[in-house]
Amino acid sequence: MSLRVVAAVLGAGALVVNSASFAELAAAAPADANSLTEVVVTAERKVESAQTVGIALSVVSGQDLADKAITRVVDLQNALPSLQVEPAFGGGQPQYRIRGVGFLDYTSNNASPIGVSVDDVAAALPIQTAGQLFDIDRIEVLRGPQGTLYGRNTTGGQINFITNRPTEETHAGFTAEYGSFNAVNAEGFVSGKIVDGLLGRLSVATEQGGDWQRNRETGQRLGNQDRIAGRGQLEWKPSDAIDFLLEFHLSKDKSDETGLHLLKPYTRTTDGVVTTTIPADTSRYVTDWNLNPAFAAVTGLDAGAKPGVDNSNNGVDLAANIDFGPVKLTSITAYDKMIRREFSDWDATQFHDSDEYFDSNLDVISQEVRVASTGSGPFAWVGGLFYSDQKLDEAFYSDFSDALGGIALTTYEQKANSFGEFGQLSYQFNSVLKGTLGVREDHETRELLNLGTGFIVPVVPFTGGLNRSITSNLPSGKIELDYTPQEGTLVYESISRGVKSGGFTAHNTTSAPAADPFEPEKLTAYEVGIKSDVTRTLRVNASAFYYRYRDQQILGKVFDTVSGSYIGRFVNSNSRLSGGELEVEWHPVSGLSVSQYAGFVEGYYTSPLLDSSNVDYNGRPLSVPKWSYGGDVSYGFDIGNFKVTAESNYSFHDTYSQFYLLGSDDYTIPKYWLTNANLSLSPASGAPWTLTLWGRNIFDKGYDVTRNFFLPSAEVAQAGQPATFGIRVSYKY
Repeated sequence: MSLRVVAAVLGAGALVVNSASFAELAAAAPADANSLTEVVVTAERKVESAQTVGIALSVVSGQDLADKAITRVVDLQNALPSLQVEPAFGGGQPQYRIRGVGFLDYTSNNASPIGVSVDDVAAALPIQTAGQLFDIDRIEVLRGPQGTLYGRNTTGGQINFITNRPTEETHAGFTAEYGSFNAVNAEGFVSGKIVDGLLGRLSVATEQGGDWQRNRETGQRLGNQDRIAGRGQLEWKPSDAIDFLLEFHLSKDKSDETGLHLLKPYTRTTDGVVTTTIPADTSRYVTDWNLNPAFAAVTGLDAGAKPGVDNSNNGVDLAANIDFGPVKLTSITAYDKMIRREFSDWDATQFHDSDEYFDSNLDVISQEVRVASTGSGPFAWVGGLFYSDQKLDEAFYSDFSDALGGIALTTYEQKANSFGEFGQLSYQFNSVLKGTLGVREDHETRELLNLGTGFIVPVVPFTGGLNRSITSNLPSGKIELDYTPQEGTLVYESISRGVKSGGFTAHNTTSAPAADPFEPEKLTAYEVGIKSDVTRTLRVNASAFYYRYRDQQILGKVFDTVSGSYIGRFVNSNSRLSGGELEVEWHPVSGLSVSQYAGFVEGYYTSPLLDSSNVDYNGRPLSVPKWSYGGDVSYGFDIGNFKVTAESNYSFHDTYSQFYLLGSDDYTIPKYWLTNANLSLSPASGAPWTLTLWGRNIFDKGYDVTRNFFLPSAEVAQAGQPATFGIRVSYKY
């Protein structure tokens, strides 16, 4: 484990031990305006303070989302330690990574090692999580394996989105903002009692405009957002012991994609002679595209279509809770349907070297049943069953007309059937020591049916009809000890094992071996941590971890003899990771709030791993940014009858070497800082309106979020947005 991480944790521990007198004084002193607020979570399937949970976790509130300009999951990496959410080549596919554990894939068929749920309904595939974030109470991010309490198993962590619930009293409100590039973001809700025993809540949100990119040849704008989403909830309580929550969600996304820019000059050759050269882009905010009429005809795209999506994500779920006294039964039944229609220009030129179109349909049915103890004795336990059935139909079109002389089509169907049994119990030995034991068993079968790839323009017979399956029976579990030496301080240590099922590479596969499944991955995690409210105004949380990774699923590359180029293929390898996090919250004086976080991760391959060039990665570092850092400072003060709040938040993203692609520094993303700022005005009395002037990336930092290459010579990157400024108005009653 890194000495820097150990030093950070021990330093935090020393701070706590030496501050016992401060804690005693804080307990005796009355609360005041600058006291820390309790953060309530349900990370362990019950309502409790985050400071009493022996898990490395961070919480982002609904107000934090507004202050930090987080409207989609890809923006969460700007607010939390050791978290990256990378968009796949300008599209809507989020690729999650926590503490270096993640899975990079632009197709739709593989699960993520990071679990994501909305109101306890787990997403089967990452593409389901690409929608808007609105009417959110909080987001809980748990680091490390979390399978003994959740329906879906994870190796890397869990992200829980908890929405605002229906209320007894009638409440309504809206938030609307206008910003640079004519961007509009608005949401509203209404909540209250419909009849005795029946509560309801309806919320809607939309994002429009914001075309911050342009075509380098024509000047046409790109980047408009066109999203609308809604959520409805009905909560019925026929008695004090029974309650039901019926929830539905609808969303439609017809936004432009983010265009890619050229890192290096793009050249075309004919008979060995260079015929076209496009210089490397000097601006990150330019791109290019050109829809081939033949490609438009086979995909059904409009002739003048820009890179963009036409996705819908709809679903319904029913949660039921029955309190039997000593135990509580919870049932969650859900159905989700995702339709993905996505057009991308990955070569970032007017040529047709790698223009892509996804036509995907996903249906998921899931059922989770949990039984948990409710007593106040030393024993506490929870056990459950989880079942999921998913079906994915995907057609993946690739326009290689200028590079390979044709348009390729990959089609397949994937079925996945999962069943999990999980349970966790804890025992409070005495007032300071608690032990926890969790176990889990997963059974999953994945089938890849009729995988085929071929040229449809001109017509070339498919390499098709490939059928593969993989069945996994995977145990996992957790052992944890919690020690509370004094009130307000928790020291914990745990050993846990997480697993993730195998899967299939569904890229432009033309050979049977390339379709063979990759194996399940297993991760053993060792973790220690401390959480302490050092005084009533200072909170310090720290954690350190060491991971042993077996059969880690990694995107490698193989040489495809049909296309004459490299294509991605997932392989398995062993590795280790270590690191830690430090989070500090401080309210030194009334009105002033300071919070900081830092995360460190490093990892290395520990088994032979040969790429197609016979380069062995054994002993080489994993592709993960080592450092993450960020925080915010907020100060509020009264001027007459009004309150003014000035807030700034910032984040640091370390160098990210994507060497696994070609072993080249061309695909290393340099480190960068981002800074946002907000200035708000509201009535000092706490009346319901707020007016905010905001700025995002206020120092106009140019940066890339991902880099890649496409044949024959397009080296490309996806830029982050430039500086934007605007105004936001909120009203609630």
